[in-house]
Amino acid sequence: MSKIGTYVKESYKELTTKVTWPTWDKLQSSAILVMVCTLILTVIIWVMDIVFKTIMTGLYQL
Repeated sequence: MSKIGTYVKESYKELTTKVTWPTWDKLQSSAILVMVCTLILTVIIWVMDIVFKTIMTGLYQL
């Protein structure tokens, strides 16, 4: 049981003293970047789906 306590104490110490946390501005810019990339990938996949649907519909109507 003492190993768990030691682990928790060392983990807390590492998270508060050794980890470099991003600034609020960096965090916001990263979140915006993720949202924009997600939107772009969504549009690309949507266009691919429309193209694939059109091709398959054309093939099935032959």
